[in-house]
Amino acid sequence: MPLVRLLAKRLGTSLIVLIGVSLLIFAIARIIPGDPARIALGPNATADAIAALRDKLHLNDPFLAQYGYFLADLLRGNLGISLYTNRPVVVDIAQFLPATMELVIVSGIMMVAFGLPLGILSARYRGTFLDHAIRLVTLLGVSAPGFVWAVILMLLFAYFLPIFPIAGRLSDSMTIPTHTGFLLIDTLIAGNLAAFFDVLKHLILPSFALALSGIGQAARLVRSNMVETYQKPYIEMAEAYGFPEKRIARRYAFRPSLIPSLTIIGLDFAAMLGNAFLVEAVYAWPGLSRYGVAVILRKDLNAIVGTVLIISAVFLIVNLIVDLMVSIINPRIRLSQRAS
Repeated sequence: MPLVRLLAKRLGTSLIVLIGVSLLIFAIARIIPGDPARIALGPNATADAIAALRDKLHLNDPFLAQYGYFLADLLRGNLGISLYTNRPVVVDIAQFLPATMELVIVSGIMMVAFGLPLGILSARYRGTFLDHAIRLVTLLGVSAPGFVWAVILMLLFAYFLPIFPIAGRLSDSMTIPTHTGFLLIDTLIAGNLAAFFDVLKHLILPSFALALSGIGQAARLVRSNMVETYQKPYIEMAEAYGFPEKRIARRYAFRPSLIPSLTIIGLDFAAMLGNAFLVEAVYAWPGLSRYGVAVILRKDLNAIVGTVLIISAVFLIVNLIVDLMVSIINPRIRLSQRAS
């Protein structure tokens, strides 16, 4: 089975990458200036208390011994205790990760829903006013970082036009039981449509701010690849046979152009998880990216390594899914796997 072989190969590569990432971030976290024990206990802590905490965290041991303790705990599903929250890092990640994943997933849906049609329109009407207008808009989306759009959208749709809320995931007047941590799902499970639409209103501005760069990138990639595809002989033949323009654009120009675009779109989607921290800070979004910045500032070693590992794992999972999708769409990859 070519797909099974590809999946096994990608899983093995991903495991090696995760081990390398863990070693790299483990080393960087210990190079950062500052004593984690002193930062955790505060400036008034006694020398004995600091020494005891350093011994508990194995900070006095050699680097390889510290990494060995970390790997042993990791294999048991233990990422240690966060010095920032005084809770297990696994508990913190379980609390904050769903908020960020919900934000990123909605942003990814927006990126595909707006970026691909804009790219198709721009390529179909290439050289026209519509093409130039779309290219200008997408260029603005790519050139400005997400937090700039977050502030602009907040000013436009929360201050001048008070349509959307600007902070949190749910209004203070509403409470719902949490089962999955994904509030859109939890509100549907609870059968509370008012809370569902309230969560959706809280999601729109931060999700759109995070997605704008990806929308511009997706539109520009699809346009570029489709314009190149339009120059292929089989497109000229389809036009000569009098096929409808919509059919040519959708079936004969867009589908082949999607394969090279899909890889970059997948990378942009995965990168949103790491790029979300500024958007989360602007909208007071209680997510993992915002938590990661907080633990970095406090040199919380366990939480830093745990957060980076989770983000890296999600990144690798998205890349794996994209590779499988491309192999399904493009039969040449399946044939290459069978030949190898």
